[in-house]
Amino acid sequence: MPRASTGPELLIRRELHRRGLRFRVNHKPLPGRPDVAFTRVRLAVFIDGCFWHMCPEHGTLPKNNAEWWLAKLRRNVERDAEKDDKLAALGWSAHHFWEHEDPLAVADTIEARWRELKDPA
Repeated sequence: MPRASTGPELLIRRELHRRGLRFRVNHKPLPGRPDVAFTRVRLAVFIDGCFWHMCPEHGTLPKNNAEWWLAKLRRNVERDAEKDDKLAALGWSAHHFWEHEDPLAVADTIEARWRELKDPA
């Protein structure tokens, strides 16, 4: 199923590219298809939507069919943990950010982690 990039993903990717970082988008070979994957340093980045991943600050639950939605959203969170475990087993580092976070701050964090992995002390 094709997926469209969200606004926050585009802003973060644009900023990372502006900084000279190169990456793969929705990298299919990896569990969970990271939004951004730095293959050389094995860094997987996910930009999680507040609704779909139950953000503690902005996540809401629909009033209609609330029980069904709660089960679905909880399963999404469980699946996130499972894909992180699979990535770790493959030697990858997974990092999650919320869609509401400042794109520049997210890019700063990603770049710092990328540099740590690229040039370990």
